[in-house]
Amino acid sequence: MRKNTVKGTNDYLPGEAAIRDYLQNAILQVYLDNGFERVMTPAVEDIENLDKSEGGENLNLIFRILKRGEKLHKSIEESKFDQLADLGLRYDLTLPLSRYYANNRDKLSFPLKCIQIDKVYRAERPQKGRLRELVQCDIDIVGSSSINCEIELIHVTAKALLAIGIRDFKVRVNDRRILLAIFQSIGFTEEQTDSVCISFDKLATIGVDGVENELKEKGFLEPSVERFVELIADLPCSIEKIKTVCPNREAAESVEAIVNCVDVLSAGDYTIEFDLSLVRGQGYYTGTVFEIESRDFNSSIAGGGRYDNLIGKFLNESVPAVGFSIGFERIFQIMSERKFTVPGEKKRIVVLYDGDFQGAYKEAENLRKDYTVALYEKPNKIGKLLSKLQDKGFYGYYICGQSTQVNEFK
Repeated sequence: MRKNTVKGTNDYLPGEAAIRDYLQNAILQVYLDNGFERVMTPAVEDIENLDKSEGGENLNLIFRILKRGEKLHKSIEESKFDQLADLGLRYDLTLPLSRYYANNRDKLSFPLKCIQIDKVYRAERPQKGRLRELVQCDIDIVGSSSINCEIELIHVTAKALLAIGIRDFKVRVNDRRILLAIFQSIGFTEEQTDSVCISFDKLATIGVDGVENELKEKGFLEPSVERFVELIADLPCSIEKIKTVCPNREAAESVEAIVNCVDVLSAGDYTIEFDLSLVRGQGYYTGTVFEIESRDFNSSIAGGGRYDNLIGKFLNESVPAVGFSIGFERIFQIMSERKFTVPGEKKRIVVLYDGDFQGAYKEAENLRKDYTVALYEKPNKIGKLLSKLQDKGFYGYYICGQSTQVNEFK
């Protein structure tokens, strides 16, 4: 049997697990302190729900679960190879929350302000920063179309990042309605806008030329592509300028109000700006979209937006919703690179005993008032054990029957 983890997944040593627990709990506590409530959903969803979720390129990364028994054999015998899977692993927490709300809304408060901190799965090509099993930390507000929801989500997410020591970051904000209005004004049809957004979302990685080539490869009309290239070649641009050229003035004013209010709430702890190039690749976004970018590491560490139509796929009625997700694995990577240690932890020691477990346990209990204590039976070669424990970050040791105080590692 193979001892290595599956590519794109990780084992975490006790010290790493302790850091992950601390960071997740600190983020959770900020969410709870701000009135959000935790909900939980299964990792497995109906494949039809996942396929129809408008998740952009994430739909190509779904882990599909084959049918079982006779149903699988029947699909194979009938050569229905596109129907071999009936379930899949969730690729984010937004689709599961939409189904959850539709299934439980009679039991939920309205609007629902909820927390999800859980694992998601994507069939990524494994590489640095690209995992197949990853944790996301989400907060969502379901049932309100007010821009106050966006303002609250942005500020609470920023507070969570500040609480774990992430400082130098900026929030970028846009609105899909602005993009839709501008795209249609330069010749793209409404049906084409999602595809244009997917290409536009790659601007930072493939550049203007790459976006232009991709749009041409998709077969869009050349005059529309050329006008679009002229637009994005002139970025960045201010919200004041967009208000003069965007046919949807309401959307532009909405973004302006969000930016102005969050800027006041931030009190200088972080910055926020309008960014027309912010797209977010998921097709289910209908309005405001936002990301948080770490200046220290030049990468996005959180993202989200408004998805007013996704829950309606389950209920056949419009239910407004908006959410913000912290990319926990990137946060963990950042904190690991900073040699982060959990603050306020008791020093760890080991109590070693030789035969008298009951007496050793009583000694350990007394020491636990001041230390985190591990209880080990004393081995024949004590030096090797102590050396390993010191390497793992233990502060010292206490030997029952010999020590009168904790011996500090030097």
